[in-house]
Amino acid sequence: MSSKKMTGWLASAAASAAVVLTAGCGADSAGGTVPEGWGTLKTSAVTVAHPPAFTPQSADGRSKYNAAAATLSEGGKDIGMITVQLDFTNADSVEEAAIGAEAGIALGSTLQEQREIQVAGPDGTEEARRIDFEFTEKGSRIKGVIIAGLDSAEKAYAVRVDAAKGKLSDGDLKKIIDSITVR
Repeated sequence: MSSKKMTGWLASAAASAAVVLTAGCGADSAGGTVPEGWGTLKTSAVTVAHPPAFTPQSADGRSKYNAAAATLSEGGKDIGMITVQLDFTNADSVEEAAIGAEAGIALGSTLQEQREIQVAGPDGTEEARRIDFEFTEKGSRIKGVIIAGLDSAEKAYAVRVDAAKGKLSDGDLKKIIDSITVR
């Protein structure tokens, strides 16, 4: 991987370029991992797995800005969400896609870090950025992660995972991120 000068707000750290297949998981046709029993959100450019407790939203039920979405509910309230946004900004690089994704984080949020990662893609792995953040909504502390990059058509994508703290395990978050496959 060639070194590139970071143009984002936060310093990035190199991450493993390997997509790890874990026990109990199978590979989808493009190479990302989809844990057994999980569902998938599929769009024209990105596929991401979701835990069985998440319910996919129909096109009528989700925001017009989301190409795909699934929600986690408890007691009749949404406490988590996975969304996929496509072509949401005019980015020429992965760094610019990440900056555009950061712009969608609510004011008052706490940005924790942004780092370079790899996701499954048409030629093995593709460069992406992981943005971690937290915010408070309706009295609940929400932990968020966005994976942003460019698809094979050089269009920006962002996979965002938000969940009330303690409602999505770190292991399940890792499985969601490991499942991301870009076309």
